[in-house]
Amino acid sequence: MHEMALTQSVVDAVCEHAAGRRVNSVRLEVGALCAVVPGAMQFCFELATEGTVADGARLDVDIQPGSARCRSCAQTFDLNDLILLCTCGSADVEVLTGRELRILSMEVS
Repeated sequence: MHEMALTQSVVDAVCEHAAGRRVNSVRLEVGALCAVVPGAMQFCFELATEGTVADGARLDVDIQPGSARCRSCAQTFDLNDLILLCTCGSADVEVLTGRELRILSMEVS
């Protein structure tokens, strides 16, 4: 379950940036191609924040769709999963978006 490692990294960064202030919420942008299960990430967030300045904070996860460009026909298309295949039949594609994992914002008090 890679969600725990990803979530722990997020919690570490958030707690460091909070500089001792209480964290009330965290908003993430996660690419659809990261294979992250939002429910699993929520569960891991609750575990990873225990005893930290983010303990009890709310986690909001925005899933962003993936996109790719075909190197054969130059078509840009949406990716909903890791099947990297253009409608023209080519597998020579460049992933443009969908692998991101960003902390968009955090609310502190």
